[in-house]
Amino acid sequence: MAYDDGEAEILRTDLGGLAGLSEQAMFGGLCFFQNGHMIGGVRRASEGGALFRVGKENAPAALALDGVTPMVMGARTMGGFVSISSDGLADDLLRTKLLDMALSFIATLPPK
Repeated sequence: MAYDDGEAEILRTDLGGLAGLSEQAMFGGLCFFQNGHMIGGVRRASEGGALFRVGKENAPAALALDGVTPMVMGARTMGGFVSISSDGLADDLLRTKLLDMALSFIATLPPK
């Protein structure tokens, strides 16, 4: 397993009652989707932590939170995505704020 299952379980528990929830292994990590739209996920074990799809409009507010950084893959910054470390993922308040932002954002997207 390329990702930390304990970190995946944290998000799995937070998202447990969500209708239309699915999981998919991606980029060495595990991503969570609602009705086909990515919410976020856990990063590969060598990187740790999580990413959240908050949308470009919400990114400045998310980045203003302690411990939140832009999501970078290789040399590319992923617009509308933010990242937190494993310590940030363990912070219930921070994780809840980012999940709320991500769920609010994907609720604005057209059905797939």
